[in-house]
Amino acid sequence: MTMKHKFLLAFLLGFITNMSLFSDEGMWLFNDPPFALLSQRHNFTLTNPWLENACLSSVRFNNGGSGGFVSADGLIITNHHIGADSLQKLSTPTRDLLRDGFIAKNQADELPCPDLELNVLTGIEDVTEKVKAAVTSEMKPAEAFAARRSAMAAIEKESADRTGLRSDIVTLYQGGLYHLYRYKKYTEVKLVLAPESAIASFGGDVDNFEFPRHSLDFCLFRAYENGKPAKPAKFFKLAKNGPTEGDLVFVTGHPGTTNRLETLAKLIHRRDYFLPFSLARLRTYEAALIQFSASSPANSAIATTDLHRVANARKAFTGQYNGLLNPSIIQAKSLQENNILKAAEQEPEKDSPWKSIADVQKKLALFETDYLLFERGDAFFSELFTIARHIVRMADELPLPSGKRLREYRDSNLDSLKFQLYSPAPIHSSLEQAKLATSLSFMAEKLGGAHPLVKIALADEPPSNRAASLVNGSKLFNPDERRKLVDGGKQAVLASNDPLIVLARAIDAKSRELRQRHEEEVEEPERQAYSDIARIRFKALGKNVAPDATFTLRLAFGIARGYQLDDKEIPFQTTYKSLFDRHNLMQGKLPFDLPERWIKNRDKLNLSTPLNFASTADTIGGNSGSPVLNREGELIGVNFDRNRHGLVRNFVYTDVQARHIAVHTQGILESLRTIYQANDLIRELTSR
Repeated sequence: MTMKHKFLLAFLLGFITNMSLFSDEGMWLFNDPPFALLSQRHNFTLTNPWLENACLSSVRFNNGGSGGFVSADGLIITNHHIGADSLQKLSTPTRDLLRDGFIAKNQADELPCPDLELNVLTGIEDVTEKVKAAVTSEMKPAEAFAARRSAMAAIEKESADRTGLRSDIVTLYQGGLYHLYRYKKYTEVKLVLAPESAIASFGGDVDNFEFPRHSLDFCLFRAYENGKPAKPAKFFKLAKNGPTEGDLVFVTGHPGTTNRLETLAKLIHRRDYFLPFSLARLRTYEAALIQFSASSPANSAIATTDLHRVANARKAFTGQYNGLLNPSIIQAKSLQENNILKAAEQEPEKDSPWKSIADVQKKLALFETDYLLFERGDAFFSELFTIARHIVRMADELPLPSGKRLREYRDSNLDSLKFQLYSPAPIHSSLEQAKLATSLSFMAEKLGGAHPLVKIALADEPPSNRAASLVNGSKLFNPDERRKLVDGGKQAVLASNDPLIVLARAIDAKSRELRQRHEEEVEEPERQAYSDIARIRFKALGKNVAPDATFTLRLAFGIARGYQLDDKEIPFQTTYKSLFDRHNLMQGKLPFDLPERWIKNRDKLNLSTPLNFASTADTIGGNSGSPVLNREGELIGVNFDRNRHGLVRNFVYTDVQARHIAVHTQGILESLRTIYQANDLIRELTSR
């Protein structure tokens, strides 16, 4: 073991044996916040009014990110890379909003987003006992899964009918708790302002997951209701000053997924099966998208968002994989599990939940590749195929009672699904063909040409030819065609000769078999085992460990702080001066180029203005766009990334070098004032 590994192991073991030394870990529930922890560690009194303001001001972007209200007139701030999907959909062959940015001179010039849904959390209810009561000990896995699904659907429907709010049951502690989250939805959303991509993502893939950073990664939207700007119950006020090093900061956002409470057997399965498969898929997709983009400027423009997502996921998964290849992390997780086992010594059959999960991984390995390719859809990297599958499945699912449907077709999810399904946003034929051909080829590489489902998917054609015939023959580009098929139900779907509908029908029975097998042989046994582990953990530790992330609103906190790297002190923040220094050092070459108006107005900028800053707060993917707050609950930044040392946080928290990274609000205001001359927006943002 190297000295570096010994140091990390010592740190991790110290963390496990004395959590109070490293207590800034935690993506905490808003209905179970860390009052005592903040008081003891940071001398901060967290109050219910502070939490209420943070909760009602925070916004979830249903395309995978976070944001926050920043004015009484529905103005919302998030990341440029969260807004990129809308920017691309709103672009035209003669107007590239991603590349050139956008500024609405007034509200009348704001651009309606075709399919952007925003959610604001209004309340949480613990429904654990109601959900668990639906499952009895004598039930077989299939019966238990169906009973729980039915109970959850009934609770969600009753809540939605009674309140008119989106109502989702969230599984916490992998089955230890079930909470009902209620959301106010906004589907009338308009684009207000976006910087140019060159400054929003300055440094590109070279600087991604690194620090120091120099990205103006923000975007402004406005929520509307009945044609008028929304009047949110609460909104974040901008702080007059940003953080100084050592200040306590908070992050309120919607972290996507962490795996910290998974058993060692589950993590080893991720290391040896799931992550290698996922990385191979992402590298294949990325190479294809790079090649497609290089063929023409038009292709580059339409593939930008997909390429960014795939490249970002590839880099993040690489960091996770490297973390699980680190013996010190595996050893630390083993010790952590042994400590829980010791706490279970008085429990009957104390090791059975861990053994059950280990046994499940052996079963999963036998069919996981088929499941990921066909049921998760990795063989069909295509927006059109996703639409086709939904249409085919809705014909079977919608006639059923809500509690018996697949989860994505329950009443509680249906409005949001249809909002996306009928989106008028353009779908580009050439990009669809390139993506689909790549994923079909990947499928054949993984399973072989003789596999029955491969033969169905390819229909005796090479992947590129098959993709062309599927895409060119489809009418699903037209939202009216999609609506007609959904409204026509099973009869219309069976009568359709659309090649993508035909393909979705042809593989659906086998895909459903794979899903059912996964639900009954993997999900249900794991959920019951994790429920037992959660009970043991609660008994030993209480709720001093936050649940894994679930793309629901959480509160994290930490210290604004730099770090040491290879004997070099990395400062906690960057400035506009250091932005131009890096631009000059790299001779302005891609991806270190700057938009022309930034070059022209350099001397007008206050170069000492902070641009990005780092802290130890506990964040993960999904936190992109999360508001960063000071002690007063005022906005001081917008989270947009982690550094590479933080990629291991999927499995274990560390603050030795791991940092989350945010755009400084003073840097945003300086850009609005000097570069974009958006004085009306500045007044709106700074009105107190």
